[in-house]
Amino acid sequence: MAVPKHKTSKQRSNTRYANWKVTPAAVSECPQCHETKQPHRVCKKCGYYDGVLKIDVTKKPKDD
Repeated sequence: MAVPKHKTSKQRSNTRYANWKVTPAAVSECPQCHETKQPHRVCKKCGYYDGVLKIDVTKKPKDD
């Protein structure tokens, strides 16, 4: 197996992981209610997606 010829310094090994950053979640505006929502998903406030009502948010879900 290959063996390193020289010791890898802390700086050299830590710079490899320096660019692993968390990116913020993408947010867009709902065209119906103008609330913020994730793109390509049904709006949680009004239930619309692409101008069509997909989920009726006025009904309360049944509790078991």
